[in-house]
Amino acid sequence: MARLLLVEDNEMNRDMLSRRLTRRGHEVLTAVSGHTGVALAGTEQPELILMDLSLPDLDGWEATRVLKGEDRTAHIPIVVLTAHAMAEDRERAFAAGCDDYDTKPVDFARLMEKIERLLQPA
Repeated sequence: MARLLLVEDNEMNRDMLSRRLTRRGHEVLTAVSGHTGVALAGTEQPELILMDLSLPDLDGWEATRVLKGEDRTAHIPIVVLTAHAMAEDRERAFAAGCDDYDTKPVDFARLMEKIERLLQPA
């Protein structure tokens, strides 16, 4: 399937999502901070990034802006996963450059639909 990067600081969320995505056949790389996520995206070139917004050191909004501003990573789709469910949070995430947005707790079937859609060849 695909190589995914999960940027999530909450250990329970990270482990649960990583296991479920791996069972679906994906290779899952993980990062616990925005800086680590940006660095891994640049070196590992995942096919898609799942980005939490509330991260230590570099939040998901800024990490998304950095990734979308770099030639090496601008093409990688980013799905924001967040407990920030207000309309302005969604708008702010899209303004930062994310390709899709989903709220926590994660509806795994809905998330898989978004991942599959974004991984389709153009």
